Amino acid sequence: MKPKLKIKSEDDMLPEYDFRGAVRGKYYERYRQGTNVVLLDPDVAEVFRDAAAVNSALRLLVSVAEAKVSNLREGAETQESPKRPLQPASLRKRGGGQRRTPKTARG
Repeated sequence: MKPKLKIKSEDDMLPEYDFRGAVRGKYYERYRQGTNVVLLDPDVAEVFRDAAAVNSALRLLVSVAEAKVSNLREGAETQESPKRPLQPASLRKRGGGQRRTPKTARG
């Protein structure tokens, strides 16, 4: 005995669906270009009034970060090694792993 195939109704739209004001393909071009949807946490979303404000703040943050990286790169290329140690002599580690004793303590 063959199992009965379920016949799917061609009209699977519910009567409460109303597409009278719909526009076909309204977001097609935007979708084709690709989207990047980001969900903001509620506390962050309270600060920004709309997407333009979020984008403006992020652009500013990116420009500040790029300027900082650029300054660091330029500084590394032009900066010479320091002429003096960065730590006072009392805090520097001594080489050789041996403790120095005062001259008076040496016999």
